[in-house]
Parts: sequence; structure tokens; C-alpha cells
Amino acid sequence: MTLRLGKLPDRTPVRMTVSVDPDLASALADYATIYRQTYGEEEKPETLMPAMLEMFLGSDPGFKRARKALHANASTKG
Repeated sequence: MTLRLGKLPDRTPVRMTVSVDPDLASALADYATIYRQTYGEEEKPETLMPAMLEMFLGSDPGFKRARKALHANASTKG
């Protein structure tokens, strides 16, 4: 049987520890406050950060091209 939806990729979260400077920590806290005011739901900055990073990386065309080339080169080597 063939399904339109392929097998889902590994979705196991990978825990990472990130240190940020005080100004960035303050900006992230402010973002979380504005998020709560906008959507009426409270989220911690560390909960919002993965979505922010995904959005940033997904909107960077230079990164997308370079990443595609990186993986194309890696697949031809091995």
C-alpha cells in the first residue's frame, strides 16, 4: 500500500543548553510578555526560542541554499 504521507522523520527533541547575554535575555523576556498580551497565553522565553530559531532559519535564503549545497556535497562523498 502506498500512502500520500511518507514516514514521519525522527521527532525526538534534542536538549541544548544556550547562554545569552543579559540584553538578549531581557529582550526575550519582553518578547514573551508581548506574546502573552497579543495571544492571551503565557509562554516562557525558552519555549518560544525554538520557534523563533526555526522561523529565522526558514526565512534566510542564503542559509537554505548553503545548507542544500552542504548536504548535496555530503551525499556525493559517501
